[in-house]
Amino acid sequence: MSKPLIIVDKLTKSYGDKTVVDNLSFEIKKGEIFGILGPNGAGKTTTLEMMEGLRTIDSGFVTIDNIDVSNETNKIRSIIGVQPQSPAFFDKTRLSELLVLCGALYGKKINPNILLEEVQLTEKSKSFFDDLSGGQKQRFSVAAALVNEPVVLFLDEPSTGLDPQARRNLWELVESIKKKGITVILTTHSMDEAEILCDRVAIMDKGKILVLDPPKKLIDNLIKKGFKKNTHIRQATLEDVFIDLTGSKLRD
Repeated sequence: MSKPLIIVDKLTKSYGDKTVVDNLSFEIKKGEIFGILGPNGAGKTTTLEMMEGLRTIDSGFVTIDNIDVSNETNKIRSIIGVQPQSPAFFDKTRLSELLVLCGALYGKKINPNILLEEVQLTEKSKSFFDDLSGGQKQRFSVAAALVNEPVVLFLDEPSTGLDPQARRNLWELVESIKKKGITVILTTHSMDEAEILCDRVAIMDKGKILVLDPPKKLIDNLIKKGFKKNTHIRQATLEDVFIDLTGSKLRD
């Protein structure tokens, strides 16, 4: 078996007497979409921020592509892309200019039109970030996270607040990023999102990982325990009805 791209070993973070990330250990393969799920306060975002080098690690360690996050933070930041929950960019700077600025921070000269085309924002190249819709802002923040051609892309609840068309378009974007060989790590409250996108998911609560496996295996394990739904399972959902009636095309 090939060596994992990311190794998290006994990762721990506390604030006073409260331990918010409690001795986590897991590994992530290259080219995998890995989901971290859990209720609010489970420790998901704190875990991501420690892996990204944005928050200090109390104990344990994280390595990405054989680079220690704590000891070589600047090197880590040069090989990862981060799309936060609430992205913010310079006011009164056009999208194409913002991408050029983001590239310059990494010492890279980029063609913004290529990235904008990838996230279906070519026609918005001269627009300002604050003038974009919610879905457009999310897609642009993903484009900004890709300027340095990262090995790993972190997405923190990327589809929160998006309408069905925008959400499904974002899923297609994430899958296209995976096809390029980029490893994607995401947190989400959408179980549909995790089931559709993720190769494996870790479900957290109170700072600990409760289970870690492919979504299908976790569902099969629950069924084997005798779990049965009280309601009739239909072949379509209300979201499918919505998409069928209004179309899957983005309405930016």
